[in-house]
Amino acid sequence: MAQKYGSTPVSAVDDGLDDPTSPLGAGESSALLGGDRDTTVKRTTGKREGSATVISSVSNFLNTIIGSGMLTFPMAMASAGLIPGMLTCLFSGSVAVFGLFLLSLCAARAPHRRSSFFAISKMTFPKAAILFDAAIAAKCFGVSTSYLIIIKGLMPSVVATFYHDLSSSTPPAWALSGRVWISLFMVVLVPLVFLRQLDSLRHASYVALFSVAYLLVIVITVYFNPLEGMPERGEVRLIHFTPNFVSTFPVQVFAFTCSQNLFPIYNELRDNSQRQMNLVIGTAIGSATLTYEIIAVFGYLTFGATVGANIIAMYPSTSLFIAIGQLAIVTLVLLGYPLQVHPCRNCLDKIFHAGEVVKQIEAAVADGEGDEDEGTEMDEDHAAAEMSPLKHTLLTAAIVIASFSLAFFVNDLKLVLSFVGSTGSTTISFILPGLFYWKLTRGDRDRNNALSLAALALAGYGMCVFVFCLGFNIYQVIHPATGGPAH
Repeated sequence: MAQKYGSTPVSAVDDGLDDPTSPLGAGESSALLGGDRDTTVKRTTGKREGSATVISSVSNFLNTIIGSGMLTFPMAMASAGLIPGMLTCLFSGSVAVFGLFLLSLCAARAPHRRSSFFAISKMTFPKAAILFDAAIAAKCFGVSTSYLIIIKGLMPSVVATFYHDLSSSTPPAWALSGRVWISLFMVVLVPLVFLRQLDSLRHASYVALFSVAYLLVIVITVYFNPLEGMPERGEVRLIHFTPNFVSTFPVQVFAFTCSQNLFPIYNELRDNSQRQMNLVIGTAIGSATLTYEIIAVFGYLTFGATVGANIIAMYPSTSLFIAIGQLAIVTLVLLGYPLQVHPCRNCLDKIFHAGEVVKQIEAAVADGEGDEDEGTEMDEDHAAAEMSPLKHTLLTAAIVIASFSLAFFVNDLKLVLSFVGSTGSTTISFILPGLFYWKLTRGDRDRNNALSLAALALAGYGMCVFVFCLGFNIYQVIHPATGGPAH
């Protein structure tokens, strides 16, 4: 009798799934194909391999995680005090690590280097697979659009500051138009968004991380050497919860969202063993947590209770040192755009390709011990075929045109993004990782019960955050005067 999806023991993840020459390596395909036959020989010939390094994977992960949300961390700390602010940041990072760890365990059970939210969904909750991908696509599209809106708002200020400090003339009108700048920046972005592999964006991620490093230099330097024209520092407290904590805590929670790129990184990593994945996840989240803590602590100590929602905007805008920092933020957000388009495109492909994938999987299960090579155009893992060049081009063009058009004509997507972020980020970061792992290991006799319970607890935590944030966003719509910063 063919075994059901997800019946491969989870211990196989650490005992040979990453070794293509090991018989246990067949567990990746048998979990999907439903057969117990040895596919080792077939899987070692002509199979897809990864080429990404740990460093490039960590860089892409970090660039996915760290965005404009880091500018809000000092205010989040001010809403609770120094000690609670540091602890909540550390807690949010720890929960994010656990969610990514569970997803990496699930990825090892997907077809060989074909893991995705859709593939895992078909093995666990097949009827909801398309819904999950639609939610992820909407979330990534919203974030990518917000990046363009941020650039549109920041660039005129950056240009004005540079002209103020470096020239006696006034900037031309076109240079103070955010719409002109996002149009010009599309010349840089278009070649990047059409790249197929996430690892191809590693050089852009390296540049973006230098921008983060410059912001760290700003918050540390200005704390020890305050600039002229800075506002007077407010009170600094070790513990001081305020009503704003309700709105700032979700910002910390969602600041670690990067689950949408876990599967591409797993597929492309040269050695995607669990040990290497743990190294990538731990290094990326650990570095992001340290970055957030430094910005939060030094930003809060610099301005105290008077700190605003955007730490870079608190510094004197006439300083060239700060203007370069604003340009660094533009660079960071600009190069983060392709990292949102990539998962958005993949999810849309799964949605449009869903019918064919489902038929392939059902046919494979129905065949059982039948002839593997009979009348099939699937690859050796019965996974979805590579996206055709035409579909890749059309989907990418549609995403870019739609996000650019929206950013060109709209100045504030705060309300929409607050709903998309609180629902989409919560779902892919907490709810799905917990439910996926629990469902995949439910029938394993040698499963880790403690880990399964922890996975359910993570899903429960995600549902609580989902309900709370959704309710809070609705409350903000009804009572806009009391609303805090949206994510």
